[in-house]
Amino acid sequence: MSDMELILNMLAESTATNISKKERPDNFERSKDIANRGGRVAKQARFAVESETGESVITNQNAVQLNEVISDLIENVSDMYHEK
Repeated sequence: MSDMELILNMLAESTATNISKKERPDNFERSKDIANRGGRVAKQARFAVESETGESVITNQNAVQLNEVISDLIENVSDMYHEK
């Protein structure tokens, strides 16, 4: 899973959470609909990124490699923080 895949997943989840907080679904079907709407937002963002870069966001990396991606992100942020 690349950093962009992770970010888009987080976008979908955060969007669905925000919609859910606003609409307060009272059953599974409404919750499912909200989750799908969050996914559609991330899908639109994915297509926009792919259109701008000319490259697919989806990689053949799997979730096992996610730890490396997160570690790299943390190290990069840490390096930027210590450079200031």
